[in-house]
Amino acid sequence: MFEKLEVFQMAQSMARQASLREGAIATNIANADTPGYRARDVSSFADTYKTEHVAPMRATRPGHIGSDGSYTVSVGEDPDSDSTSPDGNGVAIEDEMVKAVEVKRQHDLALAIYKSSLNVLRSSLGKG
Repeated sequence: MFEKLEVFQMAQSMARQASLREGAIATNIANADTPGYRARDVSSFADTYKTEHVAPMRATRPGHIGSDGSYTVSVGEDPDSDSTSPDGNGVAIEDEMVKAVEVKRQHDLALAIYKSSLNVLRSSLGKG
């Protein structure tokens, strides 16, 4: 019942996006010496999250686009990666380390939202 609340779905989606981005950053760092490797990244959470509860379009057939109300995130080539080494590698370790810190902050924010919402829910039920 409570897993259907929008705030919990958003916190879970934020944590999943941070996890996927962390994996992409780890792969970039692991391939920092691979010739021709291009850095990969995940688009921001704000760009990818679409809620199913805010005035969704009405789907009258299962074939309608976006009828499931879900969002998708995928790993793609990093458009901000300008640096290339002589061997064609597009990974800058310094940039990846900064991104890793940013991802940790995003994940911590998702957990803070989840904990805060859970505390509010507990208080409203008289259990907190």
